[in-house]
Amino acid sequence: MVLRLLALVGCLLGVGVSAIPVQAHNVPRSQVELRTGNSGAEVTVTFSVIGFSLDYPAVQLGGEALEKAAGENRAVMAGAVAKRLVVLADGKAAVPAPLTPASSEFLPDRKVIRLHLRYEWSTPPKRLEVQAGRLFPVDPNHTVFVSIYDASTRELVREAVLGRVTPTLIYEVGTGQSTISVVRQFVREGIHHIFIGPDHILFIVGLLLMGGGLKRLLKIVTAFTVAHSITLVLATLNILDPSPRLIEPVIALSIVFVGVHSLIAQGNKEARDLRLVFAGVFGLIHGFGFASVLRELELPREALGWSLFSFNVGVEVGQACIVLAVAPLLALIARRSENAARRVVVIGSWCVVLAGAYWFGQRLAP
Repeated sequence: MVLRLLALVGCLLGVGVSAIPVQAHNVPRSQVELRTGNSGAEVTVTFSVIGFSLDYPAVQLGGEALEKAAGENRAVMAGAVAKRLVVLADGKAAVPAPLTPASSEFLPDRKVIRLHLRYEWSTPPKRLEVQAGRLFPVDPNHTVFVSIYDASTRELVREAVLGRVTPTLIYEVGTGQSTISVVRQFVREGIHHIFIGPDHILFIVGLLLMGGGLKRLLKIVTAFTVAHSITLVLATLNILDPSPRLIEPVIALSIVFVGVHSLIAQGNKEARDLRLVFAGVFGLIHGFGFASVLRELELPREALGWSLFSFNVGVEVGQACIVLAVAPLLALIARRSENAARRVVVIGSWCVVLAGAYWFGQRLAP
């Protein structure tokens, strides 16, 4: 009975995950930059048009359909975002200058709209409050990277990653931001990215399916960690910048590889355990996928070091949670019944293979 239940759960998991429209790492994100001065603030909001996919289904088609929809509805999209962004100066809502056709622009290469706003106040505020975590309230995973600069010194004075859980940034004018605050926010963002990325989760699960001793599993996870950390740094610093159109299908293919290997090695005692090789080689590829998130945020150079380090730590914490959840469960099943363990590996491997194959085909499509 237990075995049948595990089989049913595994199949449903595979079908459910395969149905998730994972198109690369294009998770909609927005950026808000404020340059504050004594008389007001210049604000730039950059947001993905994918965030309006429910309002304008054509943007999901990509290509010319997306560009046409964005071009024709740019002013409406910009107006909606401008209304949802709330800036309070000393508790009072600051009203932006009326929008004009020149207030926004569509950047087709990045599939984003850049909106320019101007807020004015009569006296310099002592406290600014930016409510930007719900620019796209229908998307629970949408995150907004906010940077506040001092217009006179051009220095970055405050940054935060906002979302449904933390929708507001409060800045006491003239105060600095601690390194701990930056670390905490980007660790959280790294963890968040792992858990909204089913492709990364399945790759890790695929590596764990065959089980093994603690020492072996630690070597495999460490190989993946070291490999993706290298390319994460190289890509974020623009030293290497491969196209996502190449990287994303290969990430999907890596999932297929680990699933197929688990099937072959599980049924053949003479088959070599190549998980350590897969973890290292494909870890390099996954690192470019992680880096795409940070490149989309266009992190300020002043905060790049700690932001990059903290995001990577967050990714590792997320991976560790997956390992601690999956590995003991597989070990428990293996101890109770070798037969059950073999069936779980077969079912799990097929789920991994089918999901990876689905994403591979999806990401090759124009």
